[in-house]
Amino acid sequence: MRNQPKYSIFKNSSYAIDGLKDLLKNETSFKLEIIAFTVFITILYFIDVSFIEKLFMFFSLVLILIVEALNGAIERVVDLVTLEYHEMAKRAKDAGSSAVLISILFAVFVWGSILIKNFF
Repeated sequence: MRNQPKYSIFKNSSYAIDGLKDLLKNETSFKLEIIAFTVFITILYFIDVSFIEKLFMFFSLVLILIVEALNGAIERVVDLVTLEYHEMAKRAKDAGSSAVLISILFAVFVWGSILIKNFF
């Protein structure tokens, strides 16, 4: 049997908000990505591209935040298990970091493709 409280949309929402607060407080990468997200959303507002292109550009940025949050979760679980160096712990953390890198490269590709198509 799982150690899980009874489901409540309000209580579960508070867990999500607590997780977001923790990321903003303790994850430097997440803070930097929130700043970049804010800058690029502002730029996106002023760019003259189609609505669908803006959606792709927006969601490519959201994907970075989602993947970074998951990477933070992986890092915390690994650190909960052991703070000592272990090859498998390193591989788990590296895989999470790779996912973040892939999401960033995807956003660069989406933004670059759309901007080149529309402005060059």
